[in-house]
Amino acid sequence: MITDRKIRIAVVGTGRIAGKHLHAIAEHSEDLELVAVCDSVTSAMEREDIPAGTPRFEDLATMLSEVRPDLVSICTPSGEHPANAIICARAGVHVMSEKPMATHWQDGLDMVEACDKAGVRLFVVKQNRLNATLQLLKRAVDAGRFGRIHMVNLNVFWTRPQAYYDAASWRGTRDMDGGAFMNQASHYIDLLDWMLGPVDCIHAMMATRERDIECEDTGILNVRWKDGALGSVNVTMLTYPKNYEGSITIIGERGTVRVGGVAVNEIQQWDFEEEHEDDALVKDASYETASVYGFGHVPYYRNVIATMRGECEAMTDGNEGLRSLELLIAAYRSAAGGEAVSLPLAR
Repeated sequence: MITDRKIRIAVVGTGRIAGKHLHAIAEHSEDLELVAVCDSVTSAMEREDIPAGTPRFEDLATMLSEVRPDLVSICTPSGEHPANAIICARAGVHVMSEKPMATHWQDGLDMVEACDKAGVRLFVVKQNRLNATLQLLKRAVDAGRFGRIHMVNLNVFWTRPQAYYDAASWRGTRDMDGGAFMNQASHYIDLLDWMLGPVDCIHAMMATRERDIECEDTGILNVRWKDGALGSVNVTMLTYPKNYEGSITIIGERGTVRVGGVAVNEIQQWDFEEEHEDDALVKDASYETASVYGFGHVPYYRNVIATMRGECEAMTDGNEGLRSLELLIAAYRSAAGGEAVSLPLAR
């Protein structure tokens, strides 16, 4: 526990998503001190949101030995997360990993094992869980307002042009990126377990329809939960001409809800048999968003800080992160083998 001073934090990887972390660190300046940033590409650290005078490093191990942060936020390409996390753990430094925590199942298991062995915390960022719209929906599910849930549908209809993939050599690769499901839609896959409970099996089909990449730009999943509910997930990065929809629809015996918008930011349907005090909150839960990221990083950081202060438990630790990684890996295995994959996967 760190209770008598600011938590010393460093950021490794200063690309696109790092901006959300730098903003969250600045918002929590009373509790966090940014002590360094690190990126193998020097020019990537020339960002206006990195405070002047912040030490900059091109090598993670060097940064850890010279700066000694308490916590490192890992914002590197997805396939690098496991190696970065293990280096930090072995140096006795706590880890916060962006999604997905890994692109391979064994790598995710190795991350958790390394952090457990070193006695450091592993946080996995799941900021979408903190969106006001999804918080309301989660409470409705947990309260049993739907009764038996019969069907669930998730859509991620976004666009990533070829220029997006060409801008960085790791994008669209199997090992470093993982594809439309692993990268862009991972927070939606996370909803399958977190929102609705354990999944029984997944049957997936994926294709690379248009983009010149190793991975899928389009795909569908059929899902069956342990309680018998059925669902589907439809994902494409080929929507013309811009990001169109990120949604979840739940149909139950006593309720129907659709949360849509470009990134589950609008409650578009909210019908239940019985009234509840949360119904009065629906109108104000929807929000405007200029990106698909939402505004969950700042409150997510609040949980990380409170956990490191010994005030609460981590919202998403390494084992929790493995639950959504498991769904993703099962989907890819199903798409490759052409058959349904049962859960849980062997550990």
